Amino acid sequence: MTTRGLRPDGTIAREGSLSRVPPEFAPVVVAARTRIAQTFAPDRLHSAYLYGSVPRGTARPGSSDLDLLLALQHRPTAADRADADALESALDTAFPQIDGAGVLLFDTATLLSDLERHDLGWFVSCLCTPLLGPDLATRLPRYRPSPLLARETNGDLALCLPRWRARRAAASTDAELRALVRGAARKLVRTGFTLVMPRWGGWTSDLTESAEIFGRYHPDRAAQLRAAATAARTPTADPAVLALLLDDLAPWLAAEYTTVHGTKAPRP
Repeated sequence: MTTRGLRPDGTIAREGSLSRVPPEFAPVVVAARTRIAQTFAPDRLHSAYLYGSVPRGTARPGSSDLDLLLALQHRPTAADRADADALESALDTAFPQIDGAGVLLFDTATLLSDLERHDLGWFVSCLCTPLLGPDLATRLPRYRPSPLLARETNGDLALCLPRWRARRAAASTDAELRALVRGAARKLVRTGFTLVMPRWGGWTSDLTESAEIFGRYHPDRAAQLRAAATAARTPTADPAVLALLLDDLAPWLAAEYTTVHGTKAPRP
């Protein structure tokens, strides 16, 4: 039994499970496990994980993607990335119930490092569902909805702004703009939620709930974060939406986040 996404001891519960995978997506998960094992031999792969809406049980056929993380025995190489790209394409082609597949690649040393303890380590431990191999979560601590976790997960928003604006300026198609809106809106909603997460005292990955919780503490920005949650689910190429996200909400949120939680530890 969890309350506000927490275990009875107040630590964040792992949010997904293979038992929660919707029936429509079960064949996709089976195929993903088989294809991963066929492609990445044990000397390359330590473990594989699902994350996102599929293991949370909230995926919608035809509109949800399949998200995977592979923990490799070594630093990912160009050959590893090429194999992961081929895996993504094969799954997306074979299964119309998913709107794309994405594969993240990291080595176990990075995932277990002190630097990533409250970012990638937390991500594996709390947001990823084991699919293949030994679970790295057994080698990681339990996590609480703390200011440290807030800082290390989303204290990098200011670094995203110039990249997003460059993408907007370079975009030549509505599809490119919609992809930008989707990614930026998701990041903004999650950052807005983690801004207030330590005060609220819990965890959720649900975008609508995240925006609602944020709005309790920042009612003057509540409508904007609700709009971001909507854009994350149904992205648009509307310039007004892009302006709201990139030129109004994002700069304010980045500054507020730095004031409240500080900035994420620099990465190489």
